[in-house]
Amino acid sequence: MYPPVFKTCSGKSAVTAVLGTDPVRLFPTEAPQGVSTPYATHQIASGMPYNYLAQRPDTDRFTIQIDVFASDQGAAHEAADALIHAMEGAAYVTSYNLNERDEDTRNWRFSFDVDWIVPR
Repeated sequence: MYPPVFKTCSGKSAVTAVLGTDPVRLFPTEAPQGVSTPYATHQIASGMPYNYLAQRPDTDRFTIQIDVFASDQGAAHEAADALIHAMEGAAYVTSYNLNERDEDTRNWRFSFDVDWIVPR
């Protein structure tokens, strides 16, 4: 099972205020060509089941990498802040990774990781 990143975030007004509603610009792995900014992507960075000796695992733990892209640094931070607040009730932000300008698109990129425990 994949953590409910889109479902958790797309229902929050602070997220849709910065990432839109048709569509909510929060995409698995990569954004479509030509999408407007700001937008965000999410992907599994790592994961593992919670194993037991006496039974099959009933939960999985994932680290999800979230990357936010925007034409200016302030918009990237605003979108990241909205996503962080949306997920903090369901998951744990565990690291802030990048705050840089993407070489190819020249968009600002802010990246962070979220650890999520998902019942099977």
